[in-house]
Amino acid sequence: QAPIKATCEDMSCKTGFPEDVHSAVVSRSVHGGQPLLNVRFRSCDGNKKIHFGSSEPEDFRVGEDGVVYAERSFQLSAEPTEFIVSAQDKETQQEWQMRVKLTPEPAFTGASEKDQRKIEEIIFPWQQYKHSSPLKRQKRDWVIPPINLPENSKGPFPQELVRIRSDRDKSLSLRYSVTGPGADQPPTGIFIINPISGQLSVTKPLDREQIASFHLRAHAVDVNGNQVENPIDIVINVIDMNDNRPEFLHQVWNGTVPEGSKPGTYVMTVTAIDADDPNAQNGMLRYRILSQAPSSPSPNMFTINNETGDIITVAAGLDREKVQQYTLIIQATDMEGNPTYGLSNTATAVIAVTDVNDNPPEFTAMTFYGEVPENRVDVIVANLTVTDKDQPHTPAWNAMYRMTGGDPTGRFTILTDPNSNDGLVTVVKPIDFETNRMFVLTVAAENQVPLAKGIQHPPQSTATVSITVIDVNESPYFVPNPKLVRQEEGLLAGSMLTTFTAQDPDRYMQQTSLRYSKLSDPANWLKIDPVNGQITTTAVLDRESIYVQNNMYNATFLASDNGIPPMSGTGTLQIYLLDINDNAPQVHPKEATTCETLQPNAINITAVDPDIDPNAGPFAFELPDTPASIKRNWTIVRISGDHAQLSLRIRFLEAGIYDVPIVITDSGNPHASSTSLLKVKVCQCDLNGDCTDVDRIVGAGLGTGAIIAILLCIIILLILVLMFVVWMKRRDKERQAKQLLIDPEDDVRDNILKYDEEGGGEEDQDYDLSQLQQPDTVEPDAIKPVGIRRLDERPIHAEPQYPVRSAAPHPGDIGDFINEGLKAADNDPTAPPYDSLLVFDYEGSGSTAGSLSSLNSSSSGGEQDYDYLNDWGPRFKKLADMYGGGDD
Repeated sequence: QAPIKATCEDMSCKTGFPEDVHSAVVSRSVHGGQPLLNVRFRSCDGNKKIHFGSSEPEDFRVGEDGVVYAERSFQLSAEPTEFIVSAQDKETQQEWQMRVKLTPEPAFTGASEKDQRKIEEIIFPWQQYKHSSPLKRQKRDWVIPPINLPENSKGPFPQELVRIRSDRDKSLSLRYSVTGPGADQPPTGIFIINPISGQLSVTKPLDREQIASFHLRAHAVDVNGNQVENPIDIVINVIDMNDNRPEFLHQVWNGTVPEGSKPGTYVMTVTAIDADDPNAQNGMLRYRILSQAPSSPSPNMFTINNETGDIITVAAGLDREKVQQYTLIIQATDMEGNPTYGLSNTATAVIAVTDVNDNPPEFTAMTFYGEVPENRVDVIVANLTVTDKDQPHTPAWNAMYRMTGGDPTGRFTILTDPNSNDGLVTVVKPIDFETNRMFVLTVAAENQVPLAKGIQHPPQSTATVSITVIDVNESPYFVPNPKLVRQEEGLLAGSMLTTFTAQDPDRYMQQTSLRYSKLSDPANWLKIDPVNGQITTTAVLDRESIYVQNNMYNATFLASDNGIPPMSGTGTLQIYLLDINDNAPQVHPKEATTCETLQPNAINITAVDPDIDPNAGPFAFELPDTPASIKRNWTIVRISGDHAQLSLRIRFLEAGIYDVPIVITDSGNPHASSTSLLKVKVCQCDLNGDCTDVDRIVGAGLGTGAIIAILLCIIILLILVLMFVVWMKRRDKERQAKQLLIDPEDDVRDNILKYDEEGGGEEDQDYDLSQLQQPDTVEPDAIKPVGIRRLDERPIHAEPQYPVRSAAPHPGDIGDFINEGLKAADNDPTAPPYDSLLVFDYEGSGSTAGSLSSLNSSSSGGEQDYDYLNDWGPRFKKLADMYGGGDD
């Protein structure tokens, strides 16, 4: 709320400004926040709330107390500055206006330095008392003009500024003081005042860049400290000096400009700041371009606004393909660019010329060639190459390809390689050589973005692509596939079913006719002629087979050509089998239980027929005439087409198991019937109809499962017995062989061993008798293993070395040994026939034994009687003829 200053010289009162125009003299340099003057407003009602305003709110602001402040720092022109101050009642919205006229202080003209430095005197406002009235009249307050003090002053210090005094110092002894920042508040001691004379002085140089103005308050008190005058405000403005160079915000500025830009195109703005007063010449900067690199195509491609720092183009001819970047040296100078008195600084502006689409893609050839095998897809058949002078991997460089003709069915597409920018012609649909042998495509290439305006080149480039289709060997195909054949089941083996042939799409290849073979025939019912594809049956077709699903039997056949490489195709033959009445119905279930009394005794049975309608139900059920006991004891009644009830005809039937034959006839044409045995267990029942002697009945007759289990046990037992007998036989045989060969009782010298071979004639009688001996020096582990083994070649192990022994035989020992061997051979059922040829082990060479022919030249041979050899049987007939046959 503004303080209301009332004047009561008479009883009449008028609310408003006391004057229409208020004039004031202020300094030429005005700083933001600086108080300029105080306007007076008269209000007859002290309770009014008045709001002050200014017609120039960007320059001046009026406080609630009527003080006018500078809103910003600026220089007053030589002509007076006028603006309107308004006052508005907040409640009634009534408004009053007054014009304010500000006149700048006159500049020093010819006065001497002494006159200029004449100390200004500031006098406290005086007060007047009117004795005729109880009211006190106070003189209007005024605002002390600011004191302007240049910065960086060289003294001498302290330097006197103004003298403050009160007109009451004539009658009173007063003391003066100043308060505020710079006096008694930080930074303290800059300003001091003589308490007696009121002389205000500054003690050191001032720096406007640190503190631009000081606001002090002067006080006058008596010797007792009582306030004599109201405090007055003193404003000290620090006058700027050009002591700071301009500084760019960045030492290097980066900007861009599209190539081909017209003159006047904005590029970028560079900014420099100066710590000096921006409203004075010291802080007013001007920009200019010192140099441009490169200087092509013109050394002055750019210019700069000397006040704002905006860089714009001034010449045409920016071409990124020729010059991609410009470097400018920018200078900023204060004092409004005065080269003599102004301070300057420089920075670098780097301007990159950005690419625009001013170059369309161009094909490197007018015609491109490619080839593709038929029936291949996702194959790249040709690479289309283009050149584009624009910046790579930008929308102005990236090419897009499209086909403008030659592919009406859409069998090709063109993709763009993101790295090389090539066009990849790709097959997306199979091509048939027999239909199309060659394609001639017309393609166009253009950029992702349209060409810049004013470009004389055509927006796209065109070329031709010639694609040759290569013929390859294709697979034969069956027609139709699958092939459906309807056939009644029961077709006999060897019957001709159908002909299933294929076609070869390769009309231009030299090939022989196709060959057919069977690929899949689950039931092995069919065969196909390899030449003409005629299919015949090899077995009877049966609809009820497990290989038939939903009356359908599937077989797969193969057709192969002899091309390079050979190709083959498959075809499916579907045989829909029509049902015939080839299966008689059967009773289900096969076993049932009933009571031995008449009631209740009904047995529900069902007829089951693998055939389908009309060769199945309804069924006829009846009992056979023989044996007569069947119809005497039982009766059957059909209750539906597939079900019947079997029950007792007599009142009582002894408990037991009965086989009841039932004749079931289907509805086929002709009819098929069968006699099925139903095993009925008749038992004693309780009141609920449940059997009470099932265990006894079951014990009387064994079921199928029990019989099978018993048979399996018997077979297993027989196998065990047989294995035991074989083992015993083998054990006896091994024991007998050991007795013949290594029994200690028979271990005599010069024994004749049993070889089961009669040998050759007289020319093959060179025997080594030492091999018949068992030397005592042979180690037990070196004895030949028991049994006869066949070796057709000389063994590789070391041959045994026998000691030298006498070749004289011992006929007595040989006779006993031969008798024992003969007895064992006659009793051995596994001995081979007499005329069999046996092969014996290779017994080594180098034996010291003599030949068997020495038996003929023995001195005792003529004296020995060998007639007993005739008693040894047919095995020794040859030996008996040789030695027991007399002189012959």
